[in-house]
This record gives sequence, C-alpha cells and structure tokens, in this order.
Amino acid sequence: MSIASAGTLPDGREVQRITLRDGRLTAHVLTLGAIVQDLRLDGVDHPLVLGCPDIADYLDRGKYFGAIVGRCANRIAGGRFRLDGQDHQVDLNFRGRHCLHGGSQGTDLLLWQVVELTPGSVILRLMMEDGHMGFPGRMRITARITLRDDTLRFDLTASADRATPCNMTHHGYFALDGQGGVAGQTLRIDADHYLPVDDDLIPTGAIVPVEGTAFDFRTPRPLQPGSYDHNLCLSDGPQPLREVAQVTGREGLSMRILTTACGLQIYDGVHLQDVPGLDGQLYGRHAGLALEAQFWPDAVNRSDFPDTVLRPGTTWSQTIAYRFAN
Repeated sequence: MSIASAGTLPDGREVQRITLRDGRLTAHVLTLGAIVQDLRLDGVDHPLVLGCPDIADYLDRGKYFGAIVGRCANRIAGGRFRLDGQDHQVDLNFRGRHCLHGGSQGTDLLLWQVVELTPGSVILRLMMEDGHMGFPGRMRITARITLRDDTLRFDLTASADRATPCNMTHHGYFALDGQGGVAGQTLRIDADHYLPVDDDLIPTGAIVPVEGTAFDFRTPRPLQPGSYDHNLCLSDGPQPLREVAQVTGREGLSMRILTTACGLQIYDGVHLQDVPGLDGQLYGRHAGLALEAQFWPDAVNRSDFPDTVLRPGTTWSQTIAYRFAN
C-alpha cells in the first residue's frame, strides 16, 4: 500500500498513483478517473490490462483506458433526453452528434479524492455539480476498489439532489495474452439477447435473440474480433451479484466477470491505434478486450429498457468483479 505522485497533467493538475496488493494481485490506481493503470498477477509475465505510463495519454490516445466512466456510460442519442417534463441537452462528444460516457469531461477525466486506504483496497469519491456536461443534479459518487482472492472488484454508489441519468462502469481493456491481442481467446457471455445499433452505434430499439448471430456466446467459443461494440442483455434489471461471463486466453489464463448489472458491453478494441503502453508496448487494433458491465445504452430515451434514472433520496449501486485464475 502506497501513494505517490503519478505526474502533472498539462493543465497543472497533480495526479496520485495508489499501489494496492493482496495475495497474488498488484494494482496501480490513479486518482485521475479512478483509472486502473496497471494490474499484475504473480506468475504471469505481462500486465493483465492495457495502461499508459504517461498520464497525459489518458487525455487523448488512451482515453477511457481502465477508468470509471459516467455519469452516464455509453451513448445517449443526440445528447438529448426528457426527464420529468423537462428537456435536457448534454455534451455532444461522440461524432459531434451524441453523448458518450458522460461527455468530454466525464468521470474519467476528473480527479477523485482518496477517502480511505488499506493494503488491498481504496475508497475514492467524486462530486459532480448540477449542470456538469449539461446533466441535471449534483451527484456524489463513491468507488471502492478492492483486491482479494485473485479478484479485482468495484463497488460503486451514487446519490443526487435531482433526478438524473446514472450509469457508471469500469472501462478496462483486458489483455490476458499480453501482446498477443484478443483474437482466438475463448469467450462466454450468459446473454440471450443483444441490442442492434445504427451507423452511429446507437441502439435501434430492437431487442434481438442472439441465437444464430455473431453475438451468441452462450456456449464458449473463440473470439474473432471485427466490429464488436454492442450491449448484450443479461437481464431486464439489476440482479444480485452473479457470474455472467468468462474469457480465457490462449495460454489458459482466465477471467470470470461477476456483476449486479443488467447489461454487458463488448468492445474488441477495433479503433485502438498507436497508443504507448505498459512495458514498452505500442497498442494497436484488438490489443485488449473491454467487457463493461452497465445499464443498457440510451436507456434514458427508451421506456422499454431498464430504468437508469437516479432520483433524490435513493442510492444507485453496482458491483463489478473480475476474478483471475491460471
């Protein structure tokens, strides 16, 4: 357990790096974005995640790498939604037409405060003001990041003083085969349906069975990356913590995903390009696999999707855990 300076961002903000250790796992967590910058498992000779040694790269080429994204992860069509009779326009940071991961200054680019630290866990807190990125409500977010029993776990909570969309997740890129990329890794996801998207990756509104499609991972099969950036529907609302997916590398290292969330976004890193990474690597297409447990995208505009609105007097909570074995 330690805290040290990770460096200074171009805008002058000082970022701290927290080192956590428990059993065979070691993690470096940044106060910028609650980013898991590095994750190592004893006996494995490479990082388990993609990360940037230079923290300035998290502002552009390595954006979202290992961060907690929000206040509303994924996409909001047109950056618009109507809530309790009032129309809201939020930041348009995706192709100039839609909102992605809470806007251009979402939780991934803000500095979180260290509240509590133990050798194997850290509690981080973030306050987001009413109107930030156009979203209503002053929001208080807490993230407990824990290493235990070969598991990296996130316990997220949030409250707000106005009704507001709330959908946060850990946006880690996992690299179970190191520099080998994700092609050929075996993937299982316990989802019977998925959400088709349009050319801007916005859900069309259809909820389609995975059977007979490229999104059927109910039986484990090798991943052939191409253009995966879709939500798989785990349930029609939050559930008690349960295992929902497993990915196994070509050398046998496996990662099981447990969550309370109702959706799992799979993104195969198709757009990664020339990102300076850990251990001198240069990340390119399909270097890592993002499996983001969250609510369904654009749910604030879809009454038939699970409700993602956080209301005053209530607490939003979500748990995501990644359990490794070799």
